[in-house]
Amino acid sequence: MELLRSNLSRVRIPEPTNRIYKQECCISFATPRSEGGLFIDMNSFLAFGKDYVGWNYEKTRNPVYLHIKQTKKPVPEDRPLKKPTLLAIGVEGGFENHEPEYEESHSIIILPEFVSLPFPSVELPEKVRLAVDAILMAEGVERKEQVASWTADKKLVSAYAMNLQQIDNGVIVPPSGWKCCKCDKTDNLWLNLTDGMILCGRRNWDGSGGNNHAIEHYKETNYPLAVKLGTITADFEGADVFSYPEDEIVLDPLLPQHLAFFGIDFSSLQKTEMTTAEKELDQNTNFDWNRIQESGEQVEPLFGPGYTGLINLGNSCYLAATMQVVFSTSSFSSRYHKKQSLKQAFESAPADPTLDLNTQLTKLGHGLLSGKYSVLAEEKQEGIPPRMFKAVIAGSHPEFSSMRQQDALEFFLHLLDKVERANAGKPEQDPSRSFKFVVEERLQCPSGKVTYNKRVDYILSLTIPFHEAVNKEQLETFQRLKAEKSLEGKDVSADEIVRPRVPLEACLASFSAPEEVPDFYSSALNARTTAIKTAGLASFPDYLVLHMRKFVMEAGWVPKKLDVYIDVPDVIDISHMRSKGLQPGEELLPQTVAGSGVEASKLSANEDIVCQLANMGFNYLHCQKAAINTSNAGVEEAMNWLLSHMNDPDIDDPISQEAETAEVLLSFVDQSKVDTLVSFGFEEVVARKALKTSGGNIEKATDWIFNHPQVSASTDMDTTSSSAQSSTDEGLPDGGGRYKLIGLVSHIGTSTQCGHYVAHIYKDGRWVIFNDGKVGASVNPPKDMGYLYFFERLNC
Repeated sequence: MELLRSNLSRVRIPEPTNRIYKQECCISFATPRSEGGLFIDMNSFLAFGKDYVGWNYEKTRNPVYLHIKQTKKPVPEDRPLKKPTLLAIGVEGGFENHEPEYEESHSIIILPEFVSLPFPSVELPEKVRLAVDAILMAEGVERKEQVASWTADKKLVSAYAMNLQQIDNGVIVPPSGWKCCKCDKTDNLWLNLTDGMILCGRRNWDGSGGNNHAIEHYKETNYPLAVKLGTITADFEGADVFSYPEDEIVLDPLLPQHLAFFGIDFSSLQKTEMTTAEKELDQNTNFDWNRIQESGEQVEPLFGPGYTGLINLGNSCYLAATMQVVFSTSSFSSRYHKKQSLKQAFESAPADPTLDLNTQLTKLGHGLLSGKYSVLAEEKQEGIPPRMFKAVIAGSHPEFSSMRQQDALEFFLHLLDKVERANAGKPEQDPSRSFKFVVEERLQCPSGKVTYNKRVDYILSLTIPFHEAVNKEQLETFQRLKAEKSLEGKDVSADEIVRPRVPLEACLASFSAPEEVPDFYSSALNARTTAIKTAGLASFPDYLVLHMRKFVMEAGWVPKKLDVYIDVPDVIDISHMRSKGLQPGEELLPQTVAGSGVEASKLSANEDIVCQLANMGFNYLHCQKAAINTSNAGVEEAMNWLLSHMNDPDIDDPISQEAETAEVLLSFVDQSKVDTLVSFGFEEVVARKALKTSGGNIEKATDWIFNHPQVSASTDMDTTSSSAQSSTDEGLPDGGGRYKLIGLVSHIGTSTQCGHYVAHIYKDGRWVIFNDGKVGASVNPPKDMGYLYFFERLNC
């Protein structure tokens, strides 16, 4: 007891705001039910398994811990079964769920000798007794986050929905091809339900997201409600409707009527639920479910290293399927398992390792690959719960932090983005680079002159050319059969349905096929015309991820999943897809302003921006200059320029043609954007170079800095846009074009936001199915039904 009294200064009584962990170790998957129980640090309130609590003592010198141990209660063999009186499971009077019961014991442990003191005990110091009582009574962080995720999905009806005024200005919203009315953003778009304006969302702290045009529009007009495009389905309650005055996602009971006002027909969505096509889709979904999950097959359970499942936390199968395939790659398994021990990750982690992505990826990697949590037992396969990893990777993301189903593709890209940022400055350690490659696009105008554009990507997204189906005769026979049965008032059975079967080679060919680009500005012809675009890969990644575009939006806003098989060989060769860059005899198009396709000498101020600034009291000429010098990016950008150039000696000079040339615009860097990047911790000179290289776009500038960690303030990187493009593939992996299939993520359901995801991975010479917590030897892997395909370069 004296030992405990001498360490009372290291014991804290938790306050309501403290994060208390008591269900899972922060660096392993040990729980109170594990053999050694769980140790709660009574200073930091972090939890550790028995094998890891010593590491925490070495790092923090915190010696006092609350030990929680849960032991399974024995079940008497002659226990009589209770007759249920309620139609419920696991509640008094309901059906028994046969889940084992546990009894919990507590003690005080003092390290490093693991001296044990019983609890409860009146001999313990009052401070210790109060601290333990507070810990046991508090709701653990794990439980809090889970409850918060569920309750966050409960929307309240907006006070502005029932009496919303809508302006009949002739706006009809198409089902696709949206773009912000005030910038070039094509994602994170919101439709204002009053006037039909489509505008981009808020800018995130790191420059990603939108350009704040939707909220600026609200401030100008006070039109209260907007719906996020891309979230609208037949289940209108699932749509994201934001109320600006209420500052939260809300429910609009009249959303179908409000959308119909702008030509978005909800009635057609509802009507299709009982059509023959919908019945067919329902039959196909049932078939998908059985085929992809291999229901009815005698799947042999597998155990050991690399065969650990992931427990579904509630619609988290998209995360489980994606992470299983990701950790089957040598880049991720090496970075977060083979080359980094749990102890190394913990020692380099901040004070709270539960908030550190590197630690939680290492924890997840060791959990999946070590075999520690995948041992042959009489009980069912359990798997491990990726709670802490999900909390870190989702962060403040509005979708991934919820308990709703998500798109596995979007999550995969989000994961790689977070991993890349976490490894900024250490490209040799960044496993996301193994997926990164450069796409090169060649555009040729009727003058014969060309231009080349490069962009970096992680996935190759492929359209499915149905006209290349190899079973056209069977499809025609099926269509005749369906027409005959329709006349008889009958439906085709699931066994009779024939799907198109398209070779993967045809999908890859469609990516590289020539494509017309209308309304292309040719600086050679000094006019708008139609150009021909072709695409290829300037580098081949270590791991090639193919995304099959199986989800489309038809006219009338009817979402449709394409029912199609893709014939995917085990080995592919994409060597013919390598781009060759500028060829001898080709002549480049003359440069345009920042590659925008608008002739530099004819750039003029956007009148809307000028008028809004002038209405604020600024000089009209100054407003014109502000709009021109920010390339008409928006009111906020122009105002920032104006405020920082009010005292320029030439601010009152007339606008000259020379002032509008490409050289002047390219050399301009908005000081407010520089200040934003500096606030992220970047050097000012580096921030200026990044903004200059990326045409003033903060998001692209941030990515440029992360992709060029070797650049310092002393490095001369003032380049033109063409040289910036040539540096996009700098240091990326490259090699031959032959790849072997190592994994696929399949989807069951009518939308990426519902249904179920399953992974199949080729391991140890056989295909293995990963279905949440279940892992088994695959009997018939659905290689023709994948949503995402993962290939590894053969010489990787």
